[in-house]
Parts: sequence; structure tokens; C-alpha cells
Amino acid sequence: MTAVSTMILNSLIATGEKSIGGSFTSAEETHYLGKMNAMLDSWSVDRRLIYSIATTNFALTASTANYTIGSGGTFNMTRPIKIVTAFVRDTQGYDTALTLLQQPQYSGIKVKSVGNSYPENLYYDAADNAGLATIYLYPAPVGGLTLYLDTYQPLQSFAAMSTALVLPQGYQRAIESNFALETLPGFATASPELMKIAKESKAAIMGINVPASVSRVDDAIARSSRGNILTGP
Repeated sequence: MTAVSTMILNSLIATGEKSIGGSFTSAEETHYLGKMNAMLDSWSVDRRLIYSIATTNFALTASTANYTIGSGGTFNMTRPIKIVTAFVRDTQGYDTALTLLQQPQYSGIKVKSVGNSYPENLYYDAADNAGLATIYLYPAPVGGLTLYLDTYQPLQSFAAMSTALVLPQGYQRAIESNFALETLPGFATASPELMKIAKESKAAIMGINVPASVSRVDDAIARSSRGNILTGP
């Protein structure tokens, strides 16, 4: 796979900052690696640039409603950008979908300690506390339950210039061309060709990643004896 150093060099060749076969000083490596990671970090909050939804599961503790999540947390995983869906599974394999609450909704629950049951609601407090976020379940779980989470995960970051790209097809061209635009000095302008490549390559991966919309008909209309747009008169 392509190392990030090669990708950064390709970007700088496109802007005329480097030539083919060029190299980096130590200061340049630090600077450009930081800018590359910053760009991908910003891409990670755009659903159209997230290529997959990760599914993970964790055993719940009876009577425990709050769990930290992130590297080193109670739920030890990469801290999610967003929780998309969640459910709990019991020992019989029965699943119960959870309603995802926003902060005002969770705060509006007047009595949060109502005994142990199958959780019905989940509030994800994404506030970064030493790299950890917090999950709140309501009601608190009984024993023997497993929580399943579908989450958006941040895109790859690069620890060193030698780190290889592990993103899917199409990302390398989009990253290189858009990083070239990121690194242009303030007095320089991008060529129309570079801007076209950056726009089209980014749009291509967005087109693959955006979920297909699902059409549905309201149940009340579907039950109507007069028919509906699917069944006709």
C-alpha cells in the first residue's frame, strides 16, 4: 500500500512545491503530517466521506446504566463519531431496539433510577473527556444483556510518514488532490485541472458512501380500501 509520505509528495508535486524524487526535512515531515491528519479528521465528521458503519458489542453490567467509551474506556474501542443504531440482546438471542435520545430528552427523564429492566433508550454524550465519551442507558440493564452499537468511526490517521494508506479504492486520489489544495500557499492559486480532479474524486467517494434512500408508504394509506400508489385503485 502507498505510504503517506508518497501521497504528500504527490500533492506537493501537483502544486509545484516539490519535484519528482524530492524529499522532506524533519520540520516539513512534522508540518505536513499534521496537516494531513487534520484534513482527514475534518473529513471524519462528514457522513458522505465515511465508507462503513462499524458494529461492535459489549457485555452490560447489571444495574450499571453509564459506561465510558473510547480507547481505554469501559467499552474499549475507537471513540465513535456518532452512534447510528443500537440494540440489546439477551441470552435467548432476543433483540430489543434502543431509541437514541438527544441531551434535552435524556435530561427530561425525571427519575432515572427506576430499577433494572431491558433498556429502552440510549443517550450518547460525545463530549471528549480525556479521549472518552459516555453512554447512558435507561432503564439500567438486568444481567445477561449485550449491547450492540452501529457507529461512524473516524477515518484513518497517520502516526508517521511511513504509515501506509488502508482506506478503500478512490480515497488516495481524493486525498492527494484535496491535500494539494490544502497546502497551497496563500499567494498561489490552484490550476483548473487540479480543482477539477479534487472535486470529482471527492464526489466519487461521496456518491458511493451516501446511503440509498428507502421509500415507504404510511400504514394508514396502505390499509385503505381505496388503494394506494403501490397497489392501485
